[in-house]
Amino acid sequence: MKSLLTAAGPLAAAALAGMLIATPAAAQDQTDPPPDLKASGSIALVSDYRFRGVSQSDKGMAVQGGITVTHKSGLYAGTWASNLAGWGTFGGPNLELDLFGGYKLPIGGGGTLDVGLTWFMYPGGADKTDFAEPFAKLSGTIGPLSLLAGVAYAPKQQALGKWSLTGANAQAVLAGGAYDKAGDKEDNLYLWGDASAGIPRTPITLKAHLGFSDGNSGLGPNGTSIAPTGKYWDWLLGVDAVLGPVTLGVAYVDTDISKAESAYLQPNFSSTKDGSTIAGSKVLFSVSAAF
Repeated sequence: MKSLLTAAGPLAAAALAGMLIATPAAAQDQTDPPPDLKASGSIALVSDYRFRGVSQSDKGMAVQGGITVTHKSGLYAGTWASNLAGWGTFGGPNLELDLFGGYKLPIGGGGTLDVGLTWFMYPGGADKTDFAEPFAKLSGTIGPLSLLAGVAYAPKQQALGKWSLTGANAQAVLAGGAYDKAGDKEDNLYLWGDASAGIPRTPITLKAHLGFSDGNSGLGPNGTSIAPTGKYWDWLLGVDAVLGPVTLGVAYVDTDISKAESAYLQPNFSSTKDGSTIAGSKVLFSVSAAF
C-alpha cells in the first residue's frame, strides 16, 4: 500500500552535466557504458501513512523505505515497507512489506507504459493477510505538467473478502465469535490520476491526486478492508520542496466517506486513540531522501 516519493531528478542531472563539462574529452572516450542494472531507493518519515485516503498508522507517524532494481531492458523489481498501527488486527510486528515487479516501455509521443504486480505482505501477522494486485500505469508530459493515469485490479481473494458485515461482528470475532461470511472472497478495483508541475527557478513542485476505489463494503478477515465502504473517492493536493538530497512535503488529503457510511464499521474503522475517523481530512507532512 505504498505511497510514491519524488526524487531530485533535475539536481542529479545538473550535477552530472557539471561532471561531464569538467572531464577531458579523452577521459570521456574511456568512460564505461552504463551498467545493465541500476539500484535506487528512498527512505521517508511521514506524519500519517495514508493508503488511498485511509490511515494505516492510527493517524500517527510512520517510517517508510524501499529499493528498486531496474534492468536496461525496462524490467524492474523491488520492495517497500512501512510500519502500521491501529487499523484492524494485522498483528505481529505490524509491518507492511510490499514486493513488486514490472516492465516499463516507452510509447509514442514521449510517454511510458508501466505494467506490473504488487504483492502486499504483512509478515508475522494474522492469517490470510497477503494479496496480489496487478496494475498498469500510463505517464507522460503536456507542457509543464507531468501526468499519470493508473488502474489496479486485485482479483477475488480471501484477504479482500467481506468476512464481517459490521464492525460489531469484527469485535465479536475477537471475543471468540464467528464471522458473518467466513472464507468470503472479493475483488478490488482502484483507478487514479496524478499530476505535478515544477515552479520554474525554484525547488518547488505542486502535485495533485484523485482516486476511486470499488471493493468490499464490509470488513475483511482481519477487521480491515482495502475499500472499507465499498465505493469512495480520495484526493490529495500538495507541495514538495527539494533541498539538496532531501525532499520536504506537505499535503492535504481527504475522502468522501461520510460518518454515516462508516458508522456501521465502528469501532474498527476509527482511531484507537480517540475514536475519530481514519478517513477524514488531514494535513500530512513528510521528509524523504532518495539514493
